Amino acid sequence: MTFDIAAHLGAMTREVRNLEKDGQPAKAVIASRVYDTTPADLWDALTRPERLKRWFAPVTGDLTLSGRYQVEGNAGGTVLECVPERKLALTWEFAGTVSWVNLVLTKEGGGTRLELEHIAPLSPHWDTYGPGAVGVGWDLSFLGLSAHFERPNDDVRAEGTGGWETSDEAKALVRAASGDWGQAAIRAGEAQDHALKAAEATRRFYSGEPPLEG
Repeated sequence: MTFDIAAHLGAMTREVRNLEKDGQPAKAVIASRVYDTTPADLWDALTRPERLKRWFAPVTGDLTLSGRYQVEGNAGGTVLECVPERKLALTWEFAGTVSWVNLVLTKEGGGTRLELEHIAPLSPHWDTYGPGAVGVGWDLSFLGLSAHFERPNDDVRAEGTGGWETSDEAKALVRAASGDWGQAAIRAGEAQDHALKAAEATRRFYSGEPPLEG
């Protein structure tokens, strides 16, 4: 099964913001798109383990206020805010670092907009890869969620593994998303040469290519 890459890229908006978190300079990576579903259904897809594992990853724990959760093979954290069908705010704890993820659901036309904000302190990792380091990963998740709404009983997550990630289709998505995140960084004030170099580093990483030299 192939994914509708063109429709996904056309539906997404990407933004980078400069801010402070706990008194330290930080960056916010913001991904957003409208899904053809209700806030209740979107909320259910984001918080019910039986659905999460079909498009995102197996998630254990408690996705309610103050609960602890764990994404299999990825981050874990604490639920900081939980307003059903409206907002979910989490710490995102991975490899000894802490960042923050905010999910906001808004009724829009006949569908529901999902806005994901990932806030991270400035770091050498950001300097090397820019917003695409997390942005491309979230792009893949948004794509999986779109496929889930089209085929809710299928394991679309499994379709995105086992070789798909190195396919021409996947590489085309990574190239386009990396470039778009680079442009978002430029709009936020990043020097163009640096932003484009970081976007290329991200593209290479997700495509399984060796890193840039120098």
